[in-house]
Amino acid sequence: MLTTGFSVQGSSLKLLRFGERGVVARINALPDATAQKLRQMGVTLGQMIAIEQRFPRFIVRVGNTCHALDETMINAIYVRLTER
Repeated sequence: MLTTGFSVQGSSLKLLRFGERGVVARINALPDATAQKLRQMGVTLGQMIAIEQRFPRFIVRVGNTCHALDETMINAIYVRLTER
C-alpha cells in the first residue's frame, strides 16, 4: 500500500489538458523528419510548451508562437509538468 503522497511530474504531451503546460523533457521521434519539423517549430529539450487547444486541432504554444501538431508529433513529445 502507498503511504506517502504521490504526484505525476512527467507526461506525454497527448495527456495534457487545455491550459496545462510543461517543459519538453524528451522527444521520441521516428522518423527523423518528425524531429526535424519539431526543431523548426522551436520544440526542443528544455523549451516551455502549453496546450492552447485540443479539438478540432491540437494546438500548442511554444514561446510566442502557436503551432498545430499532427498525431505523430503529439506522440513524440514528453514533458515535465509545471504549474499553471
